Amino acid sequence: MNETGDQAPQFKVQEPGVFTAIQDLGRPGRRIAGVPPGGAMDRFALAAANLLVGNPAGAAGLECALTGPTLEILDRCVLAVTGADFEPTLNGRTVPGWTGLFCAPGDRLSFGGRRWGARAYVAAAGGLAADRWLGSAATYLLIGRGGLQGRPLKRDDVLHRAGAAPRPLVAGRELPQPFRPPYSSEPELMTVAGPQLGRIKAAGKRLLFGQPWTVSSDADRMGYRLEGPELPTTGADVVSFGLTSGCIQLPPSGQPILLMADGQTAGGYPVVGGVARCDLSLAAQLLPGESLRFRETHVETAQAEYRSRWAALARIR
Repeated sequence: MNETGDQAPQFKVQEPGVFTAIQDLGRPGRRIAGVPPGGAMDRFALAAANLLVGNPAGAAGLECALTGPTLEILDRCVLAVTGADFEPTLNGRTVPGWTGLFCAPGDRLSFGGRRWGARAYVAAAGGLAADRWLGSAATYLLIGRGGLQGRPLKRDDVLHRAGAAPRPLVAGRELPQPFRPPYSSEPELMTVAGPQLGRIKAAGKRLLFGQPWTVSSDADRMGYRLEGPELPTTGADVVSFGLTSGCIQLPPSGQPILLMADGQTAGGYPVVGGVARCDLSLAAQLLPGESLRFRETHVETAQAEYRSRWAALARIR
């Protein structure tokens, strides 16, 4: 189902960037049918961008990987850019991230270059219209569904508003730095023990939680293959079972795989840990060659941190 209807065109894509696609907060509840939730890799950043412009947190926006697009503004709006810092500019002037910005027809949003991070998010008041599949506008590239014909943006695409923008348009909302996720060049990801953690010997467990792991070149929205010390496992093969984003699988190579937004819904590799949902936003901002660490924690601690971080979004309202 397409949402475009009679809503006004909002953006014309002058340059699409390396990889820009429409995403929302995904399609939960479909794993039983083999469909991952998908949606934004950095869910906090997309939710914040939406709230900054007066949208519901789950409205559709743009996920921009590696570089940002160049967008011509076709109708007045308030927009916000969050997540990675790709040096956003409006009509050639640098503008702040994590802040609602008023734009008029003819204005141009572009990006100077990557300063840090892997994915930036753009939201506009009223949200973006998209092809919805299983209740979500999220682009699922594997089967070409959702978003804009199930594909990344390309030059000359026109993006429409999904609905009426809030009235009045309010610019200037911001989320101060202390209330954003603790992004860093080598984040420590809160990790709870997985069901097969006992298959790693004590020395291997110390390596899993004590050594940095490098994101390999084999990394995408499905998952990151990590490089580091080999972690041998013991025991018989595992019967395939359900998986979720954040699972740390351990294949026979002994090199972990961290599942991300489009990760498979079932598999037979041992799962030795699970990254807390709130820290998947930190992992989402890593590029190949960058590193992360796993920090063992308890489920209750991870849940409390998740609630605390998302409560910070209330400051935008």
